[in-house]
Amino acid sequence: AQDRIREKTFVREHGLDTVAFAPVYEVSDIEESFAELNPPLLMKTASMGYDGKGQVRVDSLDAAMAAFEQLGGRACILEEMVQLEGEISVVLARSKSGQTAIYPVAENHHTNGILDTTIVPARVAPGIADEARNMAVRLADAMDYCGVLGVEFFLTPRGELLINEMAPRPHNSGHFTVDACATSQFEQQVRVLCGLLPGDPQLLSPVVMVNLMGDIWNNGDPAWQDILNEPQAHLHLYGKHEPRRGRKMGHINCLASDVDTALDIAATLRAALTA
Repeated sequence: AQDRIREKTFVREHGLDTVAFAPVYEVSDIEESFAELNPPLLMKTASMGYDGKGQVRVDSLDAAMAAFEQLGGRACILEEMVQLEGEISVVLARSKSGQTAIYPVAENHHTNGILDTTIVPARVAPGIADEARNMAVRLADAMDYCGVLGVEFFLTPRGELLINEMAPRPHNSGHFTVDACATSQFEQQVRVLCGLLPGDPQLLSPVVMVNLMGDIWNNGDPAWQDILNEPQAHLHLYGKHEPRRGRKMGHINCLASDVDTALDIAATLRAALTA
């Protein structure tokens, strides 16, 4: 999971789909890799890229050459850009003996390549949700994985699911589990690593998770009172002392009887924090 080339190759070797890609280890690889794919493309560093970092859009061979140099001339992948219907994720916990607890599928929305909002349950067809869960379990089984695993998917307009990347740890899109599920993803991590069975992943309430970025500290501490006065919202701050633009500082979980109401609560609180 720390190397995009190894990760995507492993996924494909086990019969699971990814976006079309080609590895680039040095300048001489670029022309052949570019010819195998259909622009527009993304040049991404094979390692140390997250939250939209370490990637450049390229539309021509010359642009690909320049992007490789811009990214430091280190191992990269060229990846096709696909039209998206949406992005979803599955968080699961798997014990050493293979017992698996799978959380409901999450619907994710990003801003500038950084996760902004997670909606659970995802507003996708039941068949899509079932396929995503099955693909995530197949990936965990293929690795004989033990722990909490987050698997991110692209959903195309044709209903295809493509694995984008995996995170071998509790995942940002699983933060909703702290307030909305019978067992949080953090408790699951402790349970399975201690040799216990996974806990119950049941969703107790529809929920919308909103990431709190450092940007909202521009005028000092944000208006936490607005969140604390909302009985269906739960504020989580991470204790980071230096807020920076694009840095995740915390999140809010907004619970309600249905997703639309949870989204309305989230929108109201977001407006208060950015006022």
